[in-house]
Amino acid sequence: MKGDRTGGNLDLLILSVLSAGEAHGYEVIRRLRDASEGEFDLPEGTVYPSLHRLDGQGWLSSSWDSSGPRRRRVYALTEAGRAQLADATAAWHRLSLSVNTVLGARA
Repeated sequence: MKGDRTGGNLDLLILSVLSAGEAHGYEVIRRLRDASEGEFDLPEGTVYPSLHRLDGQGWLSSSWDSSGPRRRRVYALTEAGRAQLADATAAWHRLSLSVNTVLGARA
């Protein structure tokens, strides 16, 4: 699917895929698409602003990688990013459980 179908949880998803290791923007997009079996096939215009914002918040660090044919920015989780990922994951599980309970699909 095209577009942002993340339901406002893009930060959590980006932090999660970067917990597997550093990646450049296109790789983040690929990981999101692959991990969601194509459900999150997000455009660059959605992911890159989030990467820059998360970097500015200190949850990611970024550096330039010139090892390939062209220079690209690579992102990695910081310790603050790992803590945010843990907090946001716990909050997501609480929310998901509550929504499932209301819908009658007890988890």
